[in-house]
Amino acid sequence: MKDNTKFETCPQLYARIAGLLYLLIIIAGFFAETFVRNKLFVSGDATATANNIINSEFLWKIGITADLIMQVCDLPVMIILYYLLRPVNKKLALLNLSFNLIQTAVLVANKLNLLAALFFLGDAAYLKSFSPDQLHTLSYLSIKLHDFGFGVGLIFFGFVCLIEGYLIYKSGYFPKVFGMLMSIAGFCYLLNSFALILFPQFSSILLLMPCLIAELALSLWLIFKGVNLPVWKEKLAVS
Repeated sequence: MKDNTKFETCPQLYARIAGLLYLLIIIAGFFAETFVRNKLFVSGDATATANNIINSEFLWKIGITADLIMQVCDLPVMIILYYLLRPVNKKLALLNLSFNLIQTAVLVANKLNLLAALFFLGDAAYLKSFSPDQLHTLSYLSIKLHDFGFGVGLIFFGFVCLIEGYLIYKSGYFPKVFGMLMSIAGFCYLLNSFALILFPQFSSILLLMPCLIAELALSLWLIFKGVNLPVWKEKLAVS
């Protein structure tokens, strides 16, 4: 009760903290995907991918670290958003938090696949029973499995975006446009993830561009504007 009261007296501060952490999540995720994995992974060529990772082992580890920082930051963001959106609909805000927790747990566990890709390329004695080509293939398959694990995690995040979009739209203390953008992002996440599983040839990074726009816009709004405080307090009083 004491913690709730403390939050209710300074929601703008927490909104800005959430915005800053959300922005860090976007930057860390973009860096890991664009400047690490997309740089080192060669589609269809296990040996070239293995050689790239071996020659840039520390960069590969930095990419994994950036991903884990992203997931750590996700925890306070989801809790703050739960408190910010709870006045709109407490049950939906809790459902949103639950989907977000599952998404984060799946993505954290999925990082083990990236570590496995690195382990297969090591020089440990127990790896000598495999040929270099076999180890390269196992490393490549681990990265591919990570791609699918990432898609599975984003199914849950797609529902997060849909619920958040609805709550933001109905809130009255956030602009409705962010609710619409987050809802579109949710549909794009779901469409891309299910396409990856059912029809991989139709899965594309282009489907996720609306997600980047929506989440970046929301994070910047939280940083520079926060919530409409009078409306938020009014909603809180009647919730």
